[in-house]
Amino acid sequence: MKVLILGAAGQIGQMVTSDLLAQTDDDLVLFGHNVSQRLAEFESPRVTFVDGDFLEFDKVQQAAEGVDAAYLSFVAQPDIITGVIDALDKAGVKRFIAANVPDLYQEVSGPFQTWYRQNTGLTWQTALKKSADLVENSDLDYVILRITWLYNQENNTKIHVSEKGEPLTEAQVTRQAVAQFVVDLLTGRADYHRANLGLGEPNTQFTKPSFM
Repeated sequence: MKVLILGAAGQIGQMVTSDLLAQTDDDLVLFGHNVSQRLAEFESPRVTFVDGDFLEFDKVQQAAEGVDAAYLSFVAQPDIITGVIDALDKAGVKRFIAANVPDLYQEVSGPFQTWYRQNTGLTWQTALKKSADLVENSDLDYVILRITWLYNQENNTKIHVSEKGEPLTEAQVTRQAVAQFVVDLLTGRADYHRANLGLGEPNTQFTKPSFM
């Protein structure tokens, strides 16, 4: 396969890149601001760098040519989502994995709800809900990832997946777990299609993230 990672210089983008290089034979296209310099450690015959801005949709389309799947490794506003979907359509890419935030459907519940809403506001009233709607209304083979509060912990890839319509109660999840789940989606080890998922770490139904 050939995979396009949009926002490749972010922490999870770099982890997905590293995991794909280690666990697969996939070729990668890394897209983002100055990625050819910032991600020079990943230089390889399997890696193509595209330095660009996400509003340069022609450049996104060019980067997506010949690609089997794309992963958007940051939470994007509707203007970017609209342009990326159009670019992927024009390039003939169907598989699309996009990051977003929890509580788009007032699904955050349990002890975590009060702290989360105090610190993020009412996300279901924000443009990020429209971002998710745009992906769902596309013809792409999408997976939306509503990711709870993030932290780093090496070798902790424990993850709990909730479907749209189910409560999301976990207060935290590691970037390492999210990255591995993205790799599992790209390789087919996690078999979700046209799905809108909540991601958290099992047994973290805390009142707030343990590291806050």
